[in-house]
Amino acid sequence: MTRLHPRVQLLWAGRAAITAAILGGIAFAAVRFFAPPFLPSWTPFAVGGTILVLGALLAVARYRSWSYEVRDDSLYLERGVFTRVRTVVPFVRIQHVDSARNPTERFVGLARTVVYTAGSRGADVTVPGLTLEGAEELQERLKRLAIRSEGEDAV
Repeated sequence: MTRLHPRVQLLWAGRAAITAAILGGIAFAAVRFFAPPFLPSWTPFAVGGTILVLGALLAVARYRSWSYEVRDDSLYLERGVFTRVRTVVPFVRIQHVDSARNPTERFVGLARTVVYTAGSRGADVTVPGLTLEGAEELQERLKRLAIRSEGEDAV
């Protein structure tokens, strides 16, 4: 099984930091402007700090639970911290494959591969946390394998 690039933890922890800042700001506004007697002045720091720590721990746990493998006839993924999800995407079901990078992924030098399958409205499978070269290589490999399996039956 192939693991994601370790820098994906920075992305996930960064999202947790943004969430912590927003929720801490909301708690700060509540304490500052409404001044309820049951909320001490340190509440915003406790809220922000707790969300940040939990988010960072979740990012590490999520990284450890994520893996994928290109098998003979399918793409296999395992992921999930609280609910374990195992996904098998047969090559004959693949419609097209994209490589994508949003600004935060570009900032840390990562990309993701998005696999679209027959009968879906959107992306069925996304493999995050790949290097740019790794995402493009996975995209090309899945494309070749999907073309090769075109004549086979999906069931």
